[in-house]
Amino acid sequence: MAHCVTLVQLSISCDHLIDKDIGSKSDPLCVLLQDVGGGSWAELGRTERVQNCSSPEFSKTLQLEYHFETVQKLRFGIYDIDNKTPELRDDDFLGGAECSLGQIVSSQVLTLPLMLKPGKPAGRGTITVSAQELKDNRVVTMEVEARNLDKKDFLGKSDPFLEFFRQGDGKWHLVYRSEVIKNNLNPTWKRFSVPVQHFCGGDPRTPIQVRCSDYDSDGSHDLIGTFHTSLAQLQAVPAEFECIHPEKQQKKKSYKNSGTICVKICRVETEYSFLDYVMGGCQINFTVGVDFTGSNGDPSSPDSLHYLSPTGVNEYLMALWSVGSVVQDYDSDKLFPAFGFGAQVPPDWQQYFVLLLLTDGAVTDVEATCEAVVRASNLPMSVIIVGVGGADFEAMEHLDADGGPLHTRSGQAAARDIVQFVPYRRFQNAPREALAQTVLAEVPTQLVSYFRAQGWAPLKPLPPSAKGPAQAPQA
Repeated sequence: MAHCVTLVQLSISCDHLIDKDIGSKSDPLCVLLQDVGGGSWAELGRTERVQNCSSPEFSKTLQLEYHFETVQKLRFGIYDIDNKTPELRDDDFLGGAECSLGQIVSSQVLTLPLMLKPGKPAGRGTITVSAQELKDNRVVTMEVEARNLDKKDFLGKSDPFLEFFRQGDGKWHLVYRSEVIKNNLNPTWKRFSVPVQHFCGGDPRTPIQVRCSDYDSDGSHDLIGTFHTSLAQLQAVPAEFECIHPEKQQKKKSYKNSGTICVKICRVETEYSFLDYVMGGCQINFTVGVDFTGSNGDPSSPDSLHYLSPTGVNEYLMALWSVGSVVQDYDSDKLFPAFGFGAQVPPDWQQYFVLLLLTDGAVTDVEATCEAVVRASNLPMSVIIVGVGGADFEAMEHLDADGGPLHTRSGQAAARDIVQFVPYRRFQNAPREALAQTVLAEVPTQLVSYFRAQGWAPLKPLPPSAKGPAQAPQA
C-alpha cells in the first residue's frame, strides 16, 4: 500500500501592502508555488481576490502534502488583480516571499517581509502564513438566507454578504466569505462547504461569529449586524438568528434587530479524497493520442518533432515518459492503449480515464472541440494536452478553462473542468519529473469531482478471507 503523507492547509494574510491602483487600494490575491527542481516552479493554488484592501485576510486556504524527508521550497506571490484573465503577467506584482514548508509547520505562524526580488524589499508589506494539519476529512455544508435586512445604501438597497469567523488563540479567524448579492434585503446565498477542521477546529462547540455587511466597492463595507453561535447550534435547522448592530442596540431602546439570518441547511458530511478512491480500488486507465499530422515533419529529418536521434529521445517521447511514469502506478495491467491523433476512446463506465494528447499544433475547430470537451465533462475522464514545438497554443489555453467553465456555442456549461494544457517548451530545461507534476496536478481533484457528482463513495476492498485465490479485486 502506498505511503500516506500528511495533508496541511495554509492560512494566509498580509499587512500594509503597497497600493498600485490610482484612487483606491489594491485588489490582492496570493498564489502559492513549489520548487520542482531545475529552476522551475509549479503552481499549487491561489486564494480568492480581496477587493480594495491593503491588509487582506484570505478566507480560502491552500492545501498541500507535507513530506518530512523532503525540503519543500515554497514561494508566495501577492498580485493586484485588475482583470478576469488567469494569467498573472499582466497584473501588478506587490511582492513575494520564499520559505520551506518545514519552516512554517515548525513555527506554526510565520511572518515574512515581502520582496520584489531576492535582496530587494518591496518597500512595505508582510505576509503571515500559518499551517494546520488536516486530520479530519469532514466538511460542513450550509445554505443561508436572510430576511428584512437594514437598508444601508442611500440610493438603493443593501448589497449583503456574510463572513464566518472561528474563535481561537484569543482572536477571530476568518473561515468563509460569501458572494455579494446586489440590491437585495432578502438574499439567499449560494450553498457552500468548508472543512470542519477549518470551520471550527473540529470542535462543534467552538464559538462562531457571523457578520453580515453591506458591500462597498471602495472596501469600506458597512456592518449590517452580527451574531454568535456554534456549529452545534447551526446544525439545529431550521435555525434563525437575529442580526444585531451593537451601536444601534445601544442608542435606540426600541431597537429590535437589523434583520434575521436563517440557516436552511447545515450538515456535516465526509468528503472523500483522491487516496480514498485509489485505495478503495479505483484504477486509472492511461491512454495516449499522438499527433502524426504532416506539420511534424519527416521523422528521418533532424528537424522533425518525431525525429529519432542517436540518443533515441525527442519531445514526444520525453512528454510521454514524464507523464506515463507517474500514472502507471495506478493501472494494474500496465498496458496503455496508444492511438494516432483523432482516435475515440469509449469508456466502459467502471474505471477512470486519463487521456494524454501530444500535439504540435493548435485547435483548428475551436467550437467543435469545446462541444466535445463539454460532453466529455460528464464522463469519468481527464484530458491532458502537451503542446510540443513552438506553435501558438492560445486556443489550447482556452480549453484549460482556468478562467471559468467552458461553454458550448449554445451556452451549455461543462459539468466540471477536465482539461489541463501545458506547453512542453516551458519544461525543456527542467527535470523530467517537473512536467508530470504540473500536468497531473489537477487529476486527483477532477477524479474526486466526478465521483462526488455521481454520489459514489469509494469502493472498499473485500477482506482477504472473502476472496478466492483466482478472484480479482473489485474495480
